[in-house]
Amino acid sequence: MNVNKVMYRIALFVGLSVLALTTPAQAREKVDLIVQGDYVVPMDDVTDIIRDGAVAVRGNRILAVGSRESVEKKYRARKTLPGKSRLVMPGLINGHTHAAMSLLRGIADDLELMDWLNEFIFPIESRFVDPEFVRIGTELACWEMIRGGTTMIVDMYYFADSTAEALEGCGLRGMVATTAVGQKSPDAESVAESLNLASDFVARWRKRSDRIYPILAPHSVYTLNPDQLTAVKDRALELGVPISIHLSESPFEIEVTRKNYGTTPIKLLDKLGVFEVPTIAAHVIWPMDDEIPILVKRHVGVIHNPSSNMKIASGIAPVQKMLEAGVAVGLGTDGAASNNDLDMWEEMRLAAFLAKVSSMNPEVLPARTVLRMATRGGAEALGLQDEIGSLVPGMKADLIQVSLEDVHFIPTYDVLSHLVYVADEQDVATVIVDGHILMQDGRIRSLDTRRVRREAEAIAERIRRSVTRSVTRSVTAR
Repeated sequence: MNVNKVMYRIALFVGLSVLALTTPAQAREKVDLIVQGDYVVPMDDVTDIIRDGAVAVRGNRILAVGSRESVEKKYRARKTLPGKSRLVMPGLINGHTHAAMSLLRGIADDLELMDWLNEFIFPIESRFVDPEFVRIGTELACWEMIRGGTTMIVDMYYFADSTAEALEGCGLRGMVATTAVGQKSPDAESVAESLNLASDFVARWRKRSDRIYPILAPHSVYTLNPDQLTAVKDRALELGVPISIHLSESPFEIEVTRKNYGTTPIKLLDKLGVFEVPTIAAHVIWPMDDEIPILVKRHVGVIHNPSSNMKIASGIAPVQKMLEAGVAVGLGTDGAASNNDLDMWEEMRLAAFLAKVSSMNPEVLPARTVLRMATRGGAEALGLQDEIGSLVPGMKADLIQVSLEDVHFIPTYDVLSHLVYVADEQDVATVIVDGHILMQDGRIRSLDTRRVRREAEAIAERIRRSVTRSVTRSVTAR
């Protein structure tokens, strides 16, 4: 046979073989990312745990969730994250924090709420909080939260632009509030000035980023009078944005509201029409039985902060009672100055334990319920359940991989139980927000952590030199 004919036939055979092998792959839809896991926990209230599963992502949206085989059969990805010894689930939602206060971690501990605020936090903030402080403190918090699998936060602090820029830079999603308080604050002389800042902030960030949701934050009913609360409500309605507020947080708040206005905090806000605005209420430790239906009727989202509530001895929130009534309840860490960390896994565990021991009923707040509070339930409390909180096609691609390699996962009989009662922030391997990988295999990609450490330590040293001695003297005198 002619040599050329032989070579031709060989080439034809190889070509047809390659074509046969590549055609199925070429027929698969292109996606940007496939995230695999030994388990996928969608938290969609319908699907149970998917074993050997995968999530396909295109752009910033989830395209498909299912078995690894079914996803890989239909899609081919630019990048695939292997799932051996990994669990895939929605990112955690921290519904109440003051991110920049990570720079005040441990500055004043073991104090009652009002003493902590009035004698230490407010004075320190007035001296040190500026745009640089907020930027660096928020980046420090981002580092901690990304490491722990938090993908969405609701933040209440000052210099909101600095918070928003830090969150945007590190890749997290966040509701960022301009805070109104009835006294001179680090970024405003008055509530009126705060509201003007809020209008400008909302106008800027509504157009600038899909991951930053600008909101307003009236601090509380004990730092704002009814006229000021009404002014914040009116501005929020005008701007079309939600509010975040500390509510029914302490016996002091209940007492001062009764004394000054003859009612309770929740009833006061209802009377003022504040709940006409979509409201995220932090703490809600002391609601009266007849106030819980108000929260349900007004669609107020509640954020439970077990660590902070216990540390400041503010009380135990009736979480089970609110859930049974139909209140949307999520979880939050509060700020690192009153927690003293931003670990949402710890909040899940403590929320469950606190509810059980306070009711003397081990069946309340089971693992599945608490996990829901940290994901889909938190999204519902924020009014974002159609965007985040569960792994469903069409939702924003905010998800994490949890490593199952640590010794405390041996053995694993119940995955959901282990997520709530065993896992901690060190087990998070990968964090994805809006389809972007912020951390992979424990390495943060969206933040220069060495720079953040250096800048945070420099600010801490300034505070330490100026404040620690007086704080120590005051605490010792007690």
